Amino acid sequence: MLLLTESADMASAWGGLGSMIIIYGLFFVALWFFLLRPQSKERKRVAGMLANLEVGDCVMTTSGFYGIIIDITDDTVIVEFGNNKNCRIPMDKSAISKVEKANE
Repeated sequence: MLLLTESADMASAWGGLGSMIIIYGLFFVALWFFLLRPQSKERKRVAGMLANLEVGDCVMTTSGFYGIIIDITDDTVIVEFGNNKNCRIPMDKSAISKVEKANE
């Protein structure tokens, strides 16, 4: 009789552990689907946008200024702001939030 109750207790303990593993698994799948996946898609979109920069493209910076790209190096770009041709500012590529192509 003692052996029968011990096996019933052991089965309920493993059943509880199995359901806990399933719940944690579903939690991590939901976390990936709602948080990590959109971040990685956005990161790929921004990397593609910055890789396709060309001289003459109109860009918007993260601070909200619009300008035209004058020169591009590996990590920086020189952007001309406004009608004043003397206002050329070098900035990091990561400071660009939006790009409008010159030929569109």
